[in-house]
Amino acid sequence: MSSEAAYTLLVLLVGVERLAELRVSMRNATWSFARGGVETGQRHYRFMVVLHTGLLAGCVSEVWLLDRPFLAWLGWPMLALVVASQALRWWCIATLGPRWNTRVIVVPGLPLVTSGPYRWFRHPNYIAVVVEGVALPLVHTAWWTAVVFTLLNAPLLTVRVRCEERALRSASGGSG
Repeated sequence: MSSEAAYTLLVLLVGVERLAELRVSMRNATWSFARGGVETGQRHYRFMVVLHTGLLAGCVSEVWLLDRPFLAWLGWPMLALVVASQALRWWCIATLGPRWNTRVIVVPGLPLVTSGPYRWFRHPNYIAVVVEGVALPLVHTAWWTAVVFTLLNAPLLTVRVRCEERALRSASGGSG
């Protein structure tokens, strides 16, 4: 199997992982709404979906269309970071349980989660997003995809974190 084909398979596996996340997210949204969950941030969510889909498409397109090489000294460490970011993401999902979602849905009155990776970081899932956004393209030297995703993701993530912080404060009566 060529390195391009192996990389395409990796990106497809990440895409399958994203679909699994969406299934979990939909199930958790049902759980949250049944308990009075309130959703915010619907406008920016669409952009997140497009950007993250674009990351996967850009990775594969850049490698095939621009004939990007696999450089072992870069590719293997970046693959390790991709795996680590997936592990962190699923640790976040497991820690939040039914409260985790790809959307911003907060159930009023529930205490802030401070266990798992949330013991050290306020938004650890976004650390995983940032690392993966750089590392996944660089597994196969898709430089442009890494740069464009990072530049577009930074302001979007700023909006997202602010939205989550407002939602958490509102749901906890202003103390979160």
